Amino acid sequence: MTVTLAEEIMLLSLDDESGAAKERQSAAWAVAGGILLDLVLAGRVGVEGGRLWVADPTPTDVPLLDERLRAIEAWTAGRKQARKVAQWLTKDHPKAVKATVESLRGRGLVRAEQRKVLGLFPVTRYPEADGSVERELRDRLRAVVLDGAEPDERTAGLLALVHGAKLHRLAFPGVPRKQIAPRLDGITDGQGVAEGVRKAIRDMQSTMASITVVTVVAAGS
Repeated sequence: MTVTLAEEIMLLSLDDESGAAKERQSAAWAVAGGILLDLVLAGRVGVEGGRLWVADPTPTDVPLLDERLRAIEAWTAGRKQARKVAQWLTKDHPKAVKATVESLRGRGLVRAEQRKVLGLFPVTRYPEADGSVERELRDRLRAVVLDGAEPDERTAGLLALVHGAKLHRLAFPGVPRKQIAPRLDGITDGQGVAEGVRKAIRDMQSTMASITVVTVVAAGS
């Protein structure tokens, strides 16, 4: 089963048993960034210098990506200058998370459960329904980061988003960040990734890092 980058990040974030999202705010930015990066890899969106534009509006036939592609096209239409990646992520991350969770539910990877917080407030949680995809994902990430395997473009992009959004504990629980940060830095700059994609990955990682800093400061103030 092929899943999108956004779905992979969401799987890392959702607690398997409770279905609650861990590191919710940072993961939400990364989910939106994952959709954008998948569209870059598909040649539908261009990202450079912190700005984005629609390069090809042709559908990808992946509903999660095509819904966001149409939204980006409408958002950028009629603009003489390309709009900022950070503006799009700020605007879209709540919708991106909701769409991504629904996509996972539609694939049968999570299930929706209605619960009440403090016995009063209804909330929906998404515990694991099929753990096979997440297990493969975690094995792949460990092989690349801890065992030195060479990543493909999508895995390199996923790790750049994880690194930029500081989601190390979600992807590598129990592993100190300082132990894996040099490897993640190297993957982002890896020569095995096409130059255009590498630039987009760097741009996305930089944007994620700056957004995460602002989020942390705002939460602590």
